[in-house]
Amino acid sequence: MNTVSKYLSPCSRYVLAVLSGLILTAAFPKWNVAGGAWIAPGLMLFCAINTRNAVAFRLGFTAGFVHALSSLYWLLSIPYTFHGVPIGPGAGWLALSAYVALFHGAWVWACWRILPKSKITSASSESHPNQPPSSVAPILKLNWSQRALWCFCCAVIWVGLEILRSHFLTGFPWNMLGNSQYRIIPLIQAASFGGVYAVSFLAVWMSVSIGVAFCGIARELKQLKPTLGLQVGNLMVEILAPMLVLAVLFQLGTNRISAKTPARSEISIASIQPSIPQTVIWDASAEAGRFQKVISISEQAMASKPDLLVWPESAFPGFSREYYATLTNFLSVHPVSIVLCADDADFPTTPDGPTNYYNSSFLISTKGIPIDSYRKRRLVIFGEYVPPWLGFLKWVTPIDGGFTPGTTAKQFKLEKLTTSVLICFEDVFPHEVREHVDEQTDLLINLTNDGWFGEGACQWQQAAAGVFRAVENGVPLLRCTNNGITCWIDGFGRIRQISNSQNVYAAGFMISQIPLPEHGPRTFYNQHGDYFAWGCAFLSIVLLGSALWKAKQIKN
Repeated sequence: MNTVSKYLSPCSRYVLAVLSGLILTAAFPKWNVAGGAWIAPGLMLFCAINTRNAVAFRLGFTAGFVHALSSLYWLLSIPYTFHGVPIGPGAGWLALSAYVALFHGAWVWACWRILPKSKITSASSESHPNQPPSSVAPILKLNWSQRALWCFCCAVIWVGLEILRSHFLTGFPWNMLGNSQYRIIPLIQAASFGGVYAVSFLAVWMSVSIGVAFCGIARELKQLKPTLGLQVGNLMVEILAPMLVLAVLFQLGTNRISAKTPARSEISIASIQPSIPQTVIWDASAEAGRFQKVISISEQAMASKPDLLVWPESAFPGFSREYYATLTNFLSVHPVSIVLCADDADFPTTPDGPTNYYNSSFLISTKGIPIDSYRKRRLVIFGEYVPPWLGFLKWVTPIDGGFTPGTTAKQFKLEKLTTSVLICFEDVFPHEVREHVDEQTDLLINLTNDGWFGEGACQWQQAAAGVFRAVENGVPLLRCTNNGITCWIDGFGRIRQISNSQNVYAAGFMISQIPLPEHGPRTFYNQHGDYFAWGCAFLSIVLLGSALWKAKQIKN
């Protein structure tokens, strides 16, 4: 009986694809339905069951496109219009969503491409080469070990595509599947070994296994066999392997959290959140007023006499004579070291040489002297630069010029603290953040301005990524933002404190007493990097290459 064809019409397949995309979005902030990540991949994959290559890709692309559109909607909040029309934000939202969806389409296509062919299925395909398989038999006519291995390989391919998305065309590792589990603290300790990709792997492995079991149960219920209980039990075996691994990792994660981790010392840090609208930041005539707001909030924070004062990205207008005088006057009354962001430049050494501008962070001494600086390495495309090969799009962006990327990570050394600064969305790049942490690093600090995106989910999605950077490297992370989420996260990924918990987007400050870990070797991930994810990428190439070669041999 053509079970799948009967119940999955072309229209219903696309309905399920859309549904899977929405369920996947619900797994991320602000919805935070973490269980969606354990359902959506399987639903996305099985809505394309018994389809040919192009159809499978389109269904996966549809699911990914819906997911990206609904999870990246905050891009439309960018306050930039062309003659009153938000052409730039709208075009960016659609283009970026389509780009992300390519990876989901490729995943669905690749998973069905590597599905082993049973002897029955192969014979049927040779007899009727122009007809798709007649039922769920391509999966269920495989033996248990083949089905279990296929589920495992589907997770491998997902991670291989995630690591590719993290690097390709400068990389866009936003909303990696594992990020959706940021509140399940024992589970995410797996990231200390394999990065966020390890958590993504577990979710996909389980999701696809559940999908296979569900297909089998549906077939058995349809046929109402006397041996239904035994058959269903056999089909559920696929779920045992990921469940066992999940249980072991959950226990290991619990043990890691409960282990005693003595602190070397403690530091008091004041983080300022001025909540300045992006339109005001772009208004040169409003610079003095917005800087005065930062100074005013900082003066309130100094009542607790912190060891360090931190200002977010876009809080300091720059080292002009006027603003530098305001800064030094503040420090003459409140002597404290400050970490802040400002533009920096390399001026030309020859009359016709170029001037390179940088988005930089600075460590300022208690006397107002810049001690050290770090230049942002990962720039925001169309926000901080326009690629030369896309120069024709400059007219739809809010920038006039462009920044130059920095080249190296940097450690800021204070008397009680060694810290490394991440600027803007640098904290979503696992491989980049790893380079900021060595055995002497006490704390990561992320300075960002999410005022571009109003009060949407962007701030929470980026904070979720920050949770994983703390776990991956085993050090606390302090986020100081313009309009949320200002918080600090310990080395186990627990969000220990949030500024303005009643309204995380409001102006204010946060005083944090952060324990600093003992110096010594960091996590496996920090020491060795993305071996797990790159191993999955290599294995994906082998799997797909083998499947394509076998298909060619059969065709010939």
